[in-house]
Amino acid sequence: MPDPAEPTGEFRAGFVSFVGRPNVGKSTLTNALVGEKVAITSSKPQTTRRAIRGIVHAPHGQLIIVDTPGMHRPRTLLGERLNSIVQDTLREVDVIGLCLPANEKIGPGDKYINEQLDSFPRAKKVAIVTKIDASSRPGVAEQLQAVSELRDWDAIIPISSFDRVQLDILMTELVKLLPLSQALYPADAVTDETTESRISELIREAVLEGVQDELPHSIAVTIDDMIESESKDLLEIYANLFVERDSQKGIIIGHQGQRLQDVGARARVEIEKLVGRQVFLSLRVKVAKEWQRDAKLLGRLGF
Repeated sequence: MPDPAEPTGEFRAGFVSFVGRPNVGKSTLTNALVGEKVAITSSKPQTTRRAIRGIVHAPHGQLIIVDTPGMHRPRTLLGERLNSIVQDTLREVDVIGLCLPANEKIGPGDKYINEQLDSFPRAKKVAIVTKIDASSRPGVAEQLQAVSELRDWDAIIPISSFDRVQLDILMTELVKLLPLSQALYPADAVTDETTESRISELIREAVLEGVQDELPHSIAVTIDDMIESESKDLLEIYANLFVERDSQKGIIIGHQGQRLQDVGARARVEIEKLVGRQVFLSLRVKVAKEWQRDAKLLGRLGF
């Protein structure tokens, strides 16, 4: 089959989803391929809560990456809904890429997810060994051998999103597996996420930095209002940070409001990169008791 980087009359386009345990580098890989941040990243589990599409353009192919929550055994109604997002997405995509870090041995969680892939026979299956920059060459070779024994893959590609090692090869292999098709998105599109959604995610990313234990799961962000100045050089954003308990509210705000100020400062930097202008950001912390387990509150918070 011809290489999509070489001139041919064929154009391929389709959908790819990366799956794997939490924190194996799915969102980082999505951003690296797209070329800008369309999915927030964090070392915390359940960072991704929606199916976020990132669009990658090549000369003879267009890759729509659907970044989904990590597969996990749910403990809350939110967890069940996140798993449903993953299941619904995987039924529709053309290629599923199972991400397995080079610096961690294959464990029960990886094997469980690999077994789940049998439920989606429509999709081609690719193994992506991530974080090869964090492992030795013998370690990478050992992991590639272990991965090859999991199933008969359509391709196995070792990569480093951080150092951009072999991302071009990954792109080539993924495009080869897509159906012949016209481009599905305009040439300048990088995501179909709204600006408001991307801003709320950047705020949540800033909140996640440094929080501990169960608190990351308890944080949700909504945007009340966005007001553009007449000269369009300032964007005012009024947002809410929801937690589940009063004690969590105190953690987010911090001593004399210092932690909340730090969150606002971090978020504002990323938001200004996104919108290309100065931002005034107002954050209010509110309590929605046990919202992860409450169907009405989940709906109100956008889940």
